[in-house]
Amino acid sequence: MYWLAWSNVAGVGAVSIQRLRQHFGSLQTAWTAPKGELLQVEGFGAKGVGRVVDARSQVNPQQLLETTAKQGFNFWTPDDPDYPRLLLEIPSLPPVLYHKGQVNLLENQGQTPLIGIVGTRNASEYGRRWTGKISKTLAQHGFTIVSGLAAGIDTQAHLSCLETGGRTIAVLGTGIDRIYPRSNTKLYHRIAQEGLILSDYPPGTPPEGRNFPPRNRIIAGLSRAVLVMEAARRSGALITARYATEFNRDIYILPGSLDNPQALGCLELIQRGAQLILGEKELLEQLGEIPKLDQLDTAAPELPPDLEPELVQVLKTIPVTPIPFDKIVQDSQLEAGMVSGFLVQLELLGLVTQLPGMQYQRIS
Repeated sequence: MYWLAWSNVAGVGAVSIQRLRQHFGSLQTAWTAPKGELLQVEGFGAKGVGRVVDARSQVNPQQLLETTAKQGFNFWTPDDPDYPRLLLEIPSLPPVLYHKGQVNLLENQGQTPLIGIVGTRNASEYGRRWTGKISKTLAQHGFTIVSGLAAGIDTQAHLSCLETGGRTIAVLGTGIDRIYPRSNTKLYHRIAQEGLILSDYPPGTPPEGRNFPPRNRIIAGLSRAVLVMEAARRSGALITARYATEFNRDIYILPGSLDNPQALGCLELIQRGAQLILGEKELLEQLGEIPKLDQLDTAAPELPPDLEPELVQVLKTIPVTPIPFDKIVQDSQLEAGMVSGFLVQLELLGLVTQLPGMQYQRIS
């Protein structure tokens, strides 16, 4: 409920929500924190806090949750076991991820590899043709294609994947219920029936230009590798590539001609060390070298002997899959400060590990 509420407060983004959670121990505690305490949170200045407090007063968390449920909008938060595993690794993880369509939990767990395909809206015939060939080949070999439903390269990637019976995911820069561009209305509905549509923007959010660059971090975060098929020097696809670099994802580039302005951004990425796409077979061989994620084992390991009772109490709440700090506090029924100290001890004993976004995981 409080993930949802904070994500609807104007002026509070994904990173700010993580800071609130870390500072107060839980988003519920942060929700009732007075202005003076909010000022102690990193990044919350005097002017900004005033606006946040005013915006917060306009949101009723319980009512918002009930309204969202009545409207039929489904979403995950980092507290949910089905939240995409790879997104838990990024510093700007979406606090609320709305989804529409057919959920495949193997994708969420990272067992089915996702590959991002992005590029210019003004694609050349060469760019569209190779995007189609690559998308079909990857789909036929069990990869799920992730793109942004934009015109040009994105559209070709989605369509070619669906044409060969593959799975595709569209990440929107609008609310989950808004279709942009309108020319992709049929494609949107087809993906909703056969694939999955994602957005971290509240339903009803219009297609504003500022919304699309942050959307690209989700494409990069979900993907094991990102393919940039065609991009000008100022293309939004280069933002996705930058996020991919930040998140330690592999980047592959379709080489283009110096005579094509829509290829110059790709050529610059190659100069910076991105890998070349030299054909379908070669790309499959390269992707086959990406290390596989560890298979999730949800069985809880045995408790080690001679642990202090308080450490046992905290350790019992931590599974081998990631769990947020505030959920540990809630389940252990201990104060946040005490839990924080016990977690440090458990880390030193090699029993748990901390992940980005204040997540913890039991070590088997």
